Amino acid sequence: MQRRFTLKALTAAVALAGAGVSFAQSGDTIKVGVLHSLSGTMAISETVLKDTVLMAIEEINAKGGVLGKKLEPVVVDPASNWPLFAEKTKQLLTQDKVAVMFGCWTSVSRKSVLPVVEELNGLLFYPVQYEGEELSKNVFYTGAAPNQQAIPAVEYLMSKEGGGAKRFVLLGTDYVYPRTTNKILRAFLKSKGVKDSDIDEKYTPFGHSDYQTIVADVKKFSAGGKTAVISTINGDSNVPFYKELGNAGLKAKDVPVVAFSVGEEELRGVDTKPLVGHLAAWNYFQSVKNPTNDEFVKKWAAYAKAKGIAGHKDKPLTNDPMEATYIGVYMWKQAVEKAKSTDVDKVIAAMAGQTFKAPSGFTAKMDEKNHHLHKPVFIGEVKADGQFNVVWKTPGPVKAKPWSPYIEGNDKKKDEPDGKSKS
Repeated sequence: MQRRFTLKALTAAVALAGAGVSFAQSGDTIKVGVLHSLSGTMAISETVLKDTVLMAIEEINAKGGVLGKKLEPVVVDPASNWPLFAEKTKQLLTQDKVAVMFGCWTSVSRKSVLPVVEELNGLLFYPVQYEGEELSKNVFYTGAAPNQQAIPAVEYLMSKEGGGAKRFVLLGTDYVYPRTTNKILRAFLKSKGVKDSDIDEKYTPFGHSDYQTIVADVKKFSAGGKTAVISTINGDSNVPFYKELGNAGLKAKDVPVVAFSVGEEELRGVDTKPLVGHLAAWNYFQSVKNPTNDEFVKKWAAYAKAKGIAGHKDKPLTNDPMEATYIGVYMWKQAVEKAKSTDVDKVIAAMAGQTFKAPSGFTAKMDEKNHHLHKPVFIGEVKADGQFNVVWKTPGPVKAKPWSPYIEGNDKKKDEPDGKSKS
């Protein structure tokens, strides 16, 4: 259903590409596509990423732009509509002729965009943690692969310091990222001796708002032994889920919840006092202390106030996908300058090994082969003020493994993109 548009749209677009349509520079500017949901269920998470791209562009333009040209953002709203992401991608590449796109949050939106960006040889920077099991020459993944978030988080929950969980509820939104991540986690847990009867897997649709029954079921399941919840709920459903946890009195000391898609922004609309001690696993938190992050948070606060960004002008918050977005924009800039061109193939080659001093306090590095960042991993506990207290972290950046070793056959897959996406 999501790809019904492609044949007709791509035939026209490929014809344009064959006629010499350039996705590079237009006059005195270089056009940059911003492809994030500004309405619908994912707007709660994605709107701020659009603003992060615009902030980075403004900073770069203030310092002379790229290759002597100013960056010109082209912002579109795919409106949490997965096929519309593909249509907007086609528009950005064939009509607006952008040199690069920064966008998507959900994996279903990314997979909708993928055939278009590959057919038209566009370039997408994807800034959110995801399930792995994909590699495309036209995509750079600046969020976490499972071994940089999901696996370390579950290892922590099973450890003595993390509470020694023996039973697990895998609770997610019903689409590709939660289902594939949970397939990986189920295989991982099995490798650690956890029985199928000690794993409860549940899914809800996008925009789901009634979690009373599910939270009651979790409470009942937890009576069978030390239990933890691994949440891959995405978008605005997180607000009613966390409110119901508070209503049910399900405290972190009894049944800890570790979330992979909940950060500072998603907790903004929630009374976090009953949630103190619940966990999130990311590669960055606003609360990490280092000079680079202090500067990043300060710049964002000033930008949000100057632009009157809703919510942030009074209470500026940063989060992991914002950091991943910011890194992506600057790494692309560096690659263009190294290549001395916005030509996609030249920029892709120049991206290998790019580094950037990240707000996490570590130097992020783009792997020379697999289009993923080397990133640190942090596990944070929710504090009463909606920030996170880091309780565990890796000693340094972790190299991404796009192909999980817990999925059968992945040992034979090549760890570098080769033509069309492999998944």
